[in-house]
Formats: sequence, C-alpha cells, structure tokens
Amino acid sequence: MRKRFLSIVIGCLFLFPTLCSAQFGDENIQKLDMVTFMLSRYYVDSTSTERLAEYAIKGMLSNLDPHSSYISKEDLKRESEPLEGSFDGIGVVFQMMEDTLLVVQTISGGPSEKVGIMAGDRIIYVNDTTIAGVKMKNIDIQKRIRGPKGTVVKIKVLRRGVKDMIDFNITRDKIPLYSVDASYMIDKKIGYIKVDRFSSTTLEEFEKALKKLRAAGMKDLILDLQDNGGGYMSAAIGMIDNFLNKDQMIVYTEGRAQPREDYKASGKKDAFDGRLIVLVDEGSASASEIVSGAIQDWDRGVLVGRRTFGKGLVQKMMDLPDGSQIRMTTARYYTPSGRCIQRPYKDNIKEYRNDLIERYNHGELMHEDSITFPDSLKYYTLNLKRPIYGGGGIMPDLFVPLDTVKYTKYHRSLVAKGVVNKFIMNYIEKNRTQLNATYPTANLSDAKKQESFVKFMNEFNITDEDIAKLVEDGEKEEVKKDEEQLKNSKELIKKQVKANIARDMWGSNEYFQIMNTENDIYNKAIEVLSSPKNYTNALNRKRK
Repeated sequence: MRKRFLSIVIGCLFLFPTLCSAQFGDENIQKLDMVTFMLSRYYVDSTSTERLAEYAIKGMLSNLDPHSSYISKEDLKRESEPLEGSFDGIGVVFQMMEDTLLVVQTISGGPSEKVGIMAGDRIIYVNDTTIAGVKMKNIDIQKRIRGPKGTVVKIKVLRRGVKDMIDFNITRDKIPLYSVDASYMIDKKIGYIKVDRFSSTTLEEFEKALKKLRAAGMKDLILDLQDNGGGYMSAAIGMIDNFLNKDQMIVYTEGRAQPREDYKASGKKDAFDGRLIVLVDEGSASASEIVSGAIQDWDRGVLVGRRTFGKGLVQKMMDLPDGSQIRMTTARYYTPSGRCIQRPYKDNIKEYRNDLIERYNHGELMHEDSITFPDSLKYYTLNLKRPIYGGGGIMPDLFVPLDTVKYTKYHRSLVAKGVVNKFIMNYIEKNRTQLNATYPTANLSDAKKQESFVKFMNEFNITDEDIAKLVEDGEKEEVKKDEEQLKNSKELIKKQVKANIARDMWGSNEYFQIMNTENDIYNKAIEVLSSPKNYTNALNRKRK
C-alpha cells in the first residue's frame, strides 16, 4: 500500500506541474503547484484549493514589503468605498447606543433626510427584522441598511416624545463620502482646509473649498494633512498643481521594472500664490507626503508639525479572475529634490510596523533633538538651498511636540471604553430641545446659522457637574478615577463634548473650529502667519 502511495506522489511530481512549467519555465513555480495539489489531495482534513491559493498569495506578498497585499472579493468593495467617494445607502451617520442604532446625523440632501429621519431617532426594525437589543455587529447592520441605488428599505424608528414607532420607506441612493472635512475662515485673512484622505473626489472638493475661501477674502492658507493616510496619487498631484509654477516637478516614480516617470505642474492661471502652511504629523502618509515634500522642496510654504509616516511605495492594483485583487508595489515615490519618501523596511517588516511606537518610546514625538539625520541623506531645497533630509518621511520646517500632559492615560481609557462618546450621545439626546431653542439652525440662512454658532462658541460650556457625571459613567465601565490626570485632561474633555455637540447641530466645519483650539500644531501655524517676519523666518530656517 505504501509503495502504491509513493508511486502516486511521484507521478504527481512529474505530471501535474507540466502546464506551469511550460508557462513559467521555473522549477519553483512547479514546487508551489505540487504542494498545493498534494495538500488538496492528501492533507488529513478537508481543505480547498481556493483557501490554499489565498494562503499562498498572502504569504508571498507579506514577505516582500509592508504594503503589497491581497484583498478578497468580499473585502474589496468595502475597502474601495472611501477612495471612490460614495456608496449606496440611506444616508445616515449612526452610533450604537446600548444595542440600539442611534441616528447621529442625516446626510444633507440624502434619502433619510428627505423622508424625515432626524438626529436622535433610534432604528428598531429594518425590513421587519429587529436590530435593536440583539447585539448585532455594525457590519451586519450595514448590510441590511445598504443596498443598490433605487431599491427600497423599510425601517421603524422610536423618536423621543413620540409614543409609537414611526414607519419610513426609504429609497436608497448614492451617498457621498467627503474627503475635505472642513474649510472655513479663521479670521479675515487666513483660510483653513482639512483633507482627510485623497479620494477620487478630493481634487473637486478641495478646489471648490479653495475658491470659496478666496471669494471670502483669503490671503493665507493653512492646509491640514494631519492623520491623512494618503490615497490616490493623482489627487495629490492635482492639489499641488494649485500652488506651483508651470513645469515645476511635483513627484517622480521609479522601480526595477518601471522606468522613471515625472509629474510636473501644469501652470494654472488661477494658482494660489498667497502664504501657505501645511500641517503634518506622524499619521500623514503617502499622498500627503507627496504634497508636503513638493511644497518643502520648492520652498513654496512652511511645514509645521512632526515627521511624517514615511510611506513612499507605489502600488499597482491587479484584478484576479475571481474578483479579488492584489496591490503590488511597483515603484517608489521621490520628491523633486530626489528624496525617497519611503523609510527602510528590509531588515524587519515587523519593526517597520511598530515604528510609531518606537518613535514615541525614543522621544521623537516630544523632542526635536532626539531626531538625527546622517549627512549621507542630506539634500537641498530647490530655491533657498536649505538643507533637508531623506531616509523616510518628511521632517517639517517647524517642529511641534506631542502634548503628553492633557492627553493622559485616564483620558485615553475613557475614550477607548466608549465612555466619552456615550456621554456625548446621551447629553445631546437629553438636551436636544433646549439646544435647538437656544441655538437654532433649522430653516435659517447660512449667515443666521453662523450667528447662532458664534453665540454657541461664546456662551455654551460643559460644566464641572457634567464632567462629574462622565467620571461616574467611567467608573461603571471600570475606568477608575484618577484625580491628577482628570485635572490635566478636564478642559480637553469639555472641549471634545462641546465640539461633538456642534457637529451634531451644524456640521464638521464647526466641530473643527472648536477642536482646533486645542491643536498645538494648528495654533503654531496661526502664530507663524501672525506677521510677515515670523513666516519669513520659518521659511528660511536651516536645520542643523
């Protein structure tokens, strides 16, 4: 019997890989095919060639570089939505509150707003299926609510002050996913735009915001790319095109099998020529680094914040026959001066993934002098000839340390346990009628809404009694009160609650107008723009 088994295996070794051998001419490909065949035929437990193929693909890609990856057909649509800029659904922002879906906000002009869904409504049924009180996962709820454009979903909601449930028939539609989180005038001269990611709609959104701010009198711009993890290179190139002169290099790519390709500014007639500050931090990556690298290399603006992530690998998306996809690294990004954005990863990919933790432990996020650059990685900016450095990531012109005083462990625990978010939702629901009466927003012009928000900014405050209730809620979730850390974080928590109330009543612009007052990088940028001398000194600063 054993001899017979061995003969079968030997036969497989010679006969099965013939096709692959003819196609690839590589004995290693034969080896991979043979192992897959033998496992599917003789492994002790049942398995499938589909699973084996996925394991093999994931294993191969994970050992090449940190960003080549395999995406199953099930995950592909979900991962693509933020970059594509829309999805099919009913148009609500929701939060799970004690096993019940609470509508936090309806998307302006979306299907839910049109039929009368309101913030504070609790969705109990979706197509006669109970979703409340059954501990259903968010992804399962989304599957029930989302669906193809034009299809109808039936929901029942409970509304505060209404005895019986209310029935709604909602026709699903395209729901936009905006990548420009906020754009507003800080004062009569300074405009602010925050970009969350670089998606297919980012350039259109950004240029619309830029045009609106310029019409409002903007002379200087703060472009916020903090925690922007990147996205489409084309969106980043289009954004920079609004700041550079014709034929100035934006970025170039090059790889082993991909020849160098240069991307240059087109020379837009309406390009913005005012003072520019770009905000970056350790969460700014990829397309964000293309933007910040080009701005710095051409001395076009001042970078403020902390060293960026260092993700400078170009991925090409390749579809597989079953609807899945691989994202394969084919080249590297280089800034106009020749700096490679990508930080090293060859020695240990695991260490690469833990780099931000190591930066924190090493003190880099708190102390500029803990960051050293070898002379071998020195480059120079293209106009002012200031020294800048390669080696991965973009080091800003002005360093702003991470605040470790107000962002305490106690605060992080309250946030991580969902205590702060739950308190905010309960506060809004409990006080919604009074808030709307004192600071009205419904059926008002934009100017009147702004007046109402300014009144809210100046008058409304979260009290110490409110914080005491939040602390009590935290203890119920086993977050033990820490008097000293609470003292350090109290004002930050109050600001977070106030900002989230503003987002519920007005939108993300108002949220960031409040929260940015606690952002040291943002405040440093305003300080730099407060006088021509400050800006000139920052732009001419030479790092030792």
